[in-house]
Amino acid sequence: MPQVAHHALTTVTDDSFAETVLAAERPVVVDVWAEWCPPCHAISRSLGELAEEFAGQLTIATLNSDENPETTRRYQVMSLPTLLVFRRGELVGSIVGSRPKNHLRQALARHLEG
Repeated sequence: MPQVAHHALTTVTDDSFAETVLAAERPVVVDVWAEWCPPCHAISRSLGELAEEFAGQLTIATLNSDENPETTRRYQVMSLPTLLVFRRGELVGSIVGSRPKNHLRQALARHLEG
């Protein structure tokens, strides 16, 4: 079951992480996922829709943990899915596990305010 490709989501890799996430002007939420993880696929569609809702305010990026072990290790991601929230290059929050879209929307909105 492939990850639902969504045009509003940005794909990041170990190589592009610093430039795409750490150097970003706006907050960036990184969805750390894996192909074999059913809950990861469950939140993929919600994240795509939220990326469109929050366009211009924050970026939602996806990082395949199997293909990008360096970043996964650096941020000590132990379970999937994990959403890492970055602001001005700093990790400012995380959400571990699958959550309903409404919960994700509220959590992301809080990071915009903070």
